[in-house]
Order: sequence, then structure tokens, then C-alpha cells
Amino acid sequence: MSRNRFAFALILALIAPLAGCSVNPATGERSFTGFMSPEDEKRVGAEQHPQLVRRFGGEYGDAGLEAYVQKVGASLAAQTEVPELDYTFTVLDDEMINAFALPGGYVHVTRGLLALADNEAEMASVLGHELGHVTARHAAQRYSQSVAANIGVGLLGVLGAVAGLPTGTADIAGLGAQVYLQSYSRDQELEADELGIRYMARAGYDPGAMATFFRKLDAYTQLQAALLGAPDSGERLNIMASHPRTADRAAQAVEMAAAQNVVDGRLDRRRYLDAIDGLLYGDSPQQGVRRGRTFAHPELGIAFEVPPGFVMFNSPNQVTARGAGGALLIFDSPGGEAARSAGSMTRYVGSAGNANLRFGNVQPLEVNGMEAATGITRVNTRGGPMDVRMVAIRERPERIYRFLFLTPPSITERLATELQRTTYSFRRLSADEAAAIRPLRIQVVTVGQGDTAQSLARRMATPLPVETFRVLNGLSAGERLQPGREVKIITE
Repeated sequence: MSRNRFAFALILALIAPLAGCSVNPATGERSFTGFMSPEDEKRVGAEQHPQLVRRFGGEYGDAGLEAYVQKVGASLAAQTEVPELDYTFTVLDDEMINAFALPGGYVHVTRGLLALADNEAEMASVLGHELGHVTARHAAQRYSQSVAANIGVGLLGVLGAVAGLPTGTADIAGLGAQVYLQSYSRDQELEADELGIRYMARAGYDPGAMATFFRKLDAYTQLQAALLGAPDSGERLNIMASHPRTADRAAQAVEMAAAQNVVDGRLDRRRYLDAIDGLLYGDSPQQGVRRGRTFAHPELGIAFEVPPGFVMFNSPNQVTARGAGGALLIFDSPGGEAARSAGSMTRYVGSAGNANLRFGNVQPLEVNGMEAATGITRVNTRGGPMDVRMVAIRERPERIYRFLFLTPPSITERLATELQRTTYSFRRLSADEAAAIRPLRIQVVTVGQGDTAQSLARRMATPLPVETFRVLNGLSAGERLQPGREVKIITE
């Protein structure tokens, strides 16, 4: 046996007694979860749940919708192999289409996902999938593998000299474990799909709804790519890009649903549409509202415009906007204490450490009566060099706002005027302007005689209204609307 093989064999021999495998009641298979007990899962879930809620915009705050999702989730949880677990289902105030499960029975779904789903069965497919992660104890598997990998890394460091392993082997092993454990594996995702379909079928839902939701998700990612002006990048933009491709999962979901032999499975579309009628769509007023090229925050009382062709993305912590050629705009605000102690804006921009960059050629500005300053630097990125300009604006003594403009050097000069216009578009809103800003909401309407996707889309307050209308309602490009059908539109 070579010295390398001997070292790895010794590591495995030392790790094996520390943790064992157990048979999972949901999967019927042995899984390596010895470093996280069910009690640990409950404790970790309880600790991480409030942190995750804060990170994704807080709870949505609609008691009726929360109760509805909790009821559907509980009906699915009762069909699992561990129905005694105290499951919690939370709707997050986040426009992104996503869902999460924490160990111990904490399931989260965003309002953005609820807006995309077309019926209760599609929502149940997502909740069932997340329940599958819980019952299969995927988080415990991931954590236990991480601990084992770290133990292995430590042993490699101790034994490396004895076994003659090359310098740096432990670092490589640690990096590999970290990358592998960043998300659920492909097999775990597919296993959660299988369990989700099982729970749906047991609860009486049409298990084929999982496949229809996957197709809708695929259409949504293509729509987002079109909004970015990059129609070929849909799969890259998929929120599940680190997992099996949506199309592959849809195909597998069809096969698994057929194997359940469910007759007359429920969709419960009308009840679902009643539950989400009036749901916030897109931005929450607490995080600011995008309208075309304008971002306005009624609570903070500020607004600005991005350059033509830039597409904005909003989050609780910052606004980003992407333009052609790799240009990027980032808008945020440091904490109140950082603003109060910053001194002048020229000092603030010129001080080392702002955005982890050192800016030169710092110049004072005045933006609509507010003290400001700007500076430039150049950084090297994976995609090549980028010019970076910071603009800092003191809107009030305790509040500073920052723009970071990142441009490849080849287009910096060409974009300079438009980015300057963005800087000087920053302004305070009047009380009347702030009060007039209304968020978008889902409205459920009934298709009338002569209504078409095009005619109903004219009532939509979104970019690419026809395409968005079709995606939200699961309609193919040539599909006609049937009078009497209920559909979703987006209005103020």
C-alpha cells in the first residue's frame, strides 16, 4: 500500500467510530447523520429561523394567508413519516421565487413563489419538497459530512508529514468539502422531489402539479433573462441553478407522479386564487419601489433614476442595476453610526476601507442641495479589470447614501454622462410624492367574452406585460383564454 493510500485509510478508520449511520424512516435507506441528532436539529432550526426570516424581508404579515399556508402545510406534514414533529410554515415578505427548509421542521416560502403558483396543488408541491428535506434529514447529512471532512482535514494536517503527503493537501481537502456542502446535492434535491410527491398524493393532491410548477419556474427564469436582455441565459439565472436542471426535474416529476396512481387528484385552484388575491407583487414599500427606470422609497423619502437599458434588482440591503457590457450599479446606505462619524464626504470617500477600496482623485460635489463627494479606482476581478466610481451623498446628518458604478474600462467613458445623470437624479421626495407611491398587487379577474392575453395585459403595470401575464397564469404562447376562467393580473 502506498503512503498516500495508507494515510487516507487511517483517517477513515479514525473517523468511523465517531459517528454512525442510521436508517431513515422516510427514505428507508441508511444515512450518515451521526454528528447531528434530532434534538440538535430542533435546536438549530429554532435558532436559525428568526435569522432567516430577517434576512428575507421578515414575515409577510397577512394573518389570513399565513393561516392558509399553515393549514395546507400541516395537512402535508400529517402524511410524513414523522408527523409528530412540530412543523412551522412561514410566508416571507420577499419578491424572489424561493423556498427553504431548516432542520427541526421550519419551512419558509416567499410571497414571490406564491404569486407564481397557479393552484393549491402547485404550492403543496413546494411545501412537500421542503418537507422532504426535513424528513430525509438532509441538513443533518450535510452537517455530519462537513464535520467528518473537517476531522479528515485535521488528521491530514497531523499525519501529513508522517505519511509523506504533499504540502497543501489539507487545504485542498477542506476547500473541496466546503464547496460540496454549500447546497443540497443533486441526489438530495431529487429525493426531496420524490418525497414531496409522495406526501402530495397521500393528502389527495394531483402529484402532477409538481411538474407543472417546474415548467412555470422554467418559463419565469426565461422571462427574467429577457428582461435583462440576455434571453439565452435563462438556466444560469434559475434560482435552482446549483441543483438539477428544472427541465430534468419536471420530466422526473412526471414519472414519479404517474407511479402514484392518483385518481382525480385535487388542484383547488379557486381556493388558492382567493387566498392570494391582493398579494403584494414585486417590491414592498418598506424596501422601496421600482417603476421603469425610477427607484423611489416612500419611507426614506428618496428617489433616483438608473441609465437607459439598466435593469434594477431590489433587496432589503441594496439596489443593484445591470447594464449592457457588464456595467453594474450598486446603491446602498451605511448604518446610522457610520454616517454620524464619517465627517465630510470627501473624507468619507477618500478614507481607506470604504467598500474595501481606496479611492483617488476625490472631489466634492453638491447633489440637489446635499453635500456629496466622488472618487475613482480600478480593481481586478475574475472577469478582468473594472473601473469603480463611488459617489457618497449626505442626505441628512445621520444618513449617507452611496452609489458604486462599476464599468469595464472599454465602456467607462461612453457611460460617464449617463452615470453622472443618475448621480444628479438623486433627490428627496415631497410628502405628497411619497404618499402617492403604491405597491403592485395581484388582482384576480374573470376572463370575459373577447378578452385576450394582449387585452388583459394592457392592464398590467409590469415590464413585458404580455409575457408576464402568460407566465403568471401558466399559458403557452398560442393558448387562448376561455371566458369564465379566473386569471391573475398585476395592478396598483
